[in-house]
Amino acid sequence: MSQTAATQGNIPARPDLAAVKARQHGAWSAGDYAVVGTTLQIVGEQLCEALDLRPGSAVLDVAAGNGNATLAAARRWCDVTSTDYVPALLERARARAAADGLTITFREADAEALPFPDASFDVVMSTFGVMFTPDQDKAASELLRVCKPGGKIGLSNWTPEGFIGQVFKTLGRHLPPPAGVKSPVLWGTKARLDEMFDAGAREIAADPRMFMFRYRSARHWLDVFRTFYGPMLKAFEALDAKAQTALTDDLLALVGEYNLARDGTAAVPGEYLEIVITRR
Repeated sequence: MSQTAATQGNIPARPDLAAVKARQHGAWSAGDYAVVGTTLQIVGEQLCEALDLRPGSAVLDVAAGNGNATLAAARRWCDVTSTDYVPALLERARARAAADGLTITFREADAEALPFPDASFDVVMSTFGVMFTPDQDKAASELLRVCKPGGKIGLSNWTPEGFIGQVFKTLGRHLPPPAGVKSPVLWGTKARLDEMFDAGAREIAADPRMFMFRYRSARHWLDVFRTFYGPMLKAFEALDAKAQTALTDDLLALVGEYNLARDGTAAVPGEYLEIVITRR
């Protein structure tokens, strides 16, 4: 079969996932995701409520970033272990925990190879984290593996149709993603969740939710994301000046399309899927 046929999907591309992971690690280590992550705190609080967390539960936060869901679970008197593969983000989460007087275990870990025995946790969760793993099926398998039978897996994942899904679509038009790598926003679809989790789940509940991005202006949003959000920072770095201007124009137009504010500020609704999976 021809090369053209293969690229059209008749023969699945076989990406170098190790190389993709290395690039992603570099992206998430760039900038300072904590500046953006802190604004998403309410999502972690709402996920913990959806999970109906009980005091004393053993909770694992995977790809925890600067610790939004981690802190939310600890405030509910759970025994929390917080993991990420970017040490600098764990340090930011550790500082937040210390400031709030919360006792949390922090550990550097890859979401695709969690360093814990089978059935170690009552609850496993991730907010806008595990969805970015290159090997989606492996990551899903790890979440199931470390969760106790009858336990819960809680996820908050951006949807393809929502604002952040469209941001990634816009970035992809200017800088195509690696061939054969599944889009992270597929984690924000019930169909993909069923593919990854159905065999190990007794129930999968997935409900659309909305997070409101509130910034001083559309330009302020772009400046913050371009400076601190690693994937966007790296996208701009890879483009020449003319292409950067074109990407800037497209992103500002996208914000304008979604923006509900009429006073010059930005109030942009970002749809995500809130998922609670009950383990078999």
